[in-house]
Amino acid sequence: MSDILVNTEAGVQTITLNRLDKKNSITAAMYAALADTVEQAQNDVAVRVLVIQGHETVFCAGNDIGDFLNHPPSSPDTPVFRFMRALADFSKPTVAAVCGPAVGIGTTLLFHCDLVYAGDNAAFAMPFVNLGICPEFASTLLVPKMFGYHRAAEALLLGEPFFAEAALEVGLVNRIVPPTEANALAAQQARKLAGKPLSSLIETKRLMKKDHAAVVERIGEEGAIFSRMLGEPAAREAFGAFMEKRKPDFSKL
Repeated sequence: MSDILVNTEAGVQTITLNRLDKKNSITAAMYAALADTVEQAQNDVAVRVLVIQGHETVFCAGNDIGDFLNHPPSSPDTPVFRFMRALADFSKPTVAAVCGPAVGIGTTLLFHCDLVYAGDNAAFAMPFVNLGICPEFASTLLVPKMFGYHRAAEALLLGEPFFAEAALEVGLVNRIVPPTEANALAAQQARKLAGKPLSSLIETKRLMKKDHAAVVERIGEEGAIFSRMLGEPAAREAFGAFMEKRKPDFSKL
């Protein structure tokens, strides 16, 4: 069965991360499929709303580290950056349902969604600094804007998990429900959106996101720094420690 499931019904296209045995960690092939799907949805008149969801036990554990090290994002044309640009540029409403762990891009992609519904088991984390790299997906711009600087600094500099109630308090999620209800609620809200005038939805979203050029610029800036830092000693130590199941030692870095 595919790691990315796509279903379109009554104007709503639902993308389901479907790699439960690996906690929905994303490979380069999955990023390519995600990018293709979002790009096609942008131009498909049958798609009026996009939904991104995982399982009631896990949304996304971030990158598949082994695959990531074998397919690093070395250029703007790599699948992960294609997906980031496609989602950031998506003009139609996007709804997400998040349950369980949402790590790395599992959290940062949510800043590019319009509505986010969380299970009460949701756990968000952006541990980029802990891996010797910098944040991505314009999160250095969008997290301070949403959270306020000091809360953003706590989330991005410490990289520690925060949970559904905290995400609701800072505005990252719209509502918290039992995990078994999150995907259904996202689908329900998406159907409501699909019944509204698409031109009005697109223009309203565009007007609310007047900082879009800055977001695109920040994605590129972060991406260049991210790619450079991957080859530096701190990242090599962090990823080596992860693969060897030991605590990293940054004392000399």
